[in-house]
Amino acid sequence: MDVLFMATIEANRPHAIDLYDDAGHLIRRAHQIAVALFLEKMGRDVTPVQYAVLRMLHESPGLDQVTLAQRVALDTSTTAELAARLEAKGWIVREMLARRQRRLSLTTEGEALLMKLAPSIESMQEGLFEGMEDAEASELIRLLRKFVDLNNEQSRAPLRRAPMCRAPVRRQGEGAEQAG
Repeated sequence: MDVLFMATIEANRPHAIDLYDDAGHLIRRAHQIAVALFLEKMGRDVTPVQYAVLRMLHESPGLDQVTLAQRVALDTSTTAELAARLEAKGWIVREMLARRQRRLSLTTEGEALLMKLAPSIESMQEGLFEGMEDAEASELIRLLRKFVDLNNEQSRAPLRRAPMCRAPVRRQGEGAEQAG
């Protein structure tokens, strides 16, 4: 083909990146696939976002609604609506605190649901990475974490993790008398 013809084709392309190489498109498709597999394995009683909330309440019982929203990267109004739905299903209890805050805790039914879902969650994870080597799956997770961390503040509901509890730093020679 002549150079002028190729230049005309390139000038008429609306975007330099092929759609199937576009990061945003691939992330959207990955999300579609993950949600479809979640619903296939878990059914429609619990959504992926509800599952994340239940998991966080299992890991950090008694969180207030605002902190819960921050830890699962949801806005507070969505979290409030979600908490009301989960309470109506009997999976959580909301307790009113000072200044209109609410403390959330899993019920026995909520704990039982998480235990029932655990094998399906593991199966879903395996299904998502089917056909990948373990090293590839680990690398994808590492890169997704990095991508999310680097772009966290761009989200309309940035993730706010719990402060890390660190073991006290032991100075050289400390604690030696306890070892004997």
